[in-house]
Amino acid sequence: MAADPLLVSTPAGLYCPAGEFYIDPWRRVDRAIITHAHSDHARPGMGRYLAAREGAEVLRVRLGNKAVIDAIDYGEPISINGVRVSLHPAGHILGSSQIRVEHRGEVWVVSGDYKVAPDWTCRAFEPVRCHTFITESTFGMPIYRWPDPQAVTREINDWWRANAAEGVASLLMAYSLGKAQRLLGSLDPSIGPIFTHDAVEPLSDCYRRAGINLPATQRPEDWAERGGFGTAMVIAPPSVVGSPWFQQFGAVATAFASGWMMVRGTRRRRNIARGFVVSDHADWPELIATIRATEAERVLVTHGSVAVLVRWLREHGWDAGPLVAERRGEDGRGEEEGGEEGDGDI
Repeated sequence: MAADPLLVSTPAGLYCPAGEFYIDPWRRVDRAIITHAHSDHARPGMGRYLAAREGAEVLRVRLGNKAVIDAIDYGEPISINGVRVSLHPAGHILGSSQIRVEHRGEVWVVSGDYKVAPDWTCRAFEPVRCHTFITESTFGMPIYRWPDPQAVTREINDWWRANAAEGVASLLMAYSLGKAQRLLGSLDPSIGPIFTHDAVEPLSDCYRRAGINLPATQRPEDWAERGGFGTAMVIAPPSVVGSPWFQQFGAVATAFASGWMMVRGTRRRRNIARGFVVSDHADWPELIATIRATEAERVLVTHGSVAVLVRWLREHGWDAGPLVAERRGEDGRGEEEGGEEGDGDI
């Protein structure tokens, strides 16, 4: 192992001293490598951004036209001040990446957020061998074990169908980037029209241009003169609840799609009638399997149930520890904890 760490935590974020670049920095820096376009990982104001080509358009929508974005293909190695860098699929959302950093024979991988379950809306996760693996632990507790995705899809469509039969619109709340598109692709359009919030639609268009087949969606403003919304499915961030936009649908049944819906108290605290367990993060067995697949000698854990995962890894022979690093959404909370736009993978 190298005497000096290849990556270090700084007030601006995770930094590579040898390469003079940051990964997912939260303060303004000259050069940022971005794992994915969620706002707790991709913040505006950096000098230059490096991201996977598949996610460049989504990143542009989030950061604006003034952002200088360099895009590379998955697996394409580049040299930054003598440090070899490549991006590899993380399976989280469209264009999400793990960052492989190699210098003087030492290899570190920063996973960002990742999901290993099959998801046709983004490139599948690929484990990358390394000496040090930095893993998230959003759902890093043994209680989190995701149900069969196909069964959850059937539950969502059955819920929508039952609401439509009663003339009640269905509002399914989900994060606007990644989760919303995954849900859209699982819907049965024969049940009724599908509407999306303005925070969702531009991102869905990025997915469509990337070749992801999503059903046709409409803006509620374009439908109002045709009658009510009694058979409609509406995909929107949770922040719309109680707003004039929300109230235009009249009678509506609400549901939340999130990994946190496994915890009964979460649904009760948010006053949500129905919860569907859908997550864009690895569950407990997937976290452990991924760490094993990297063959890493050392594991650094960040974000979520850090202490639980670190303790388990140490008990099972890994050199493991916490990575002390902030990850904040625009309102001061991590996006996956309900930050930016009042939604996230919750």
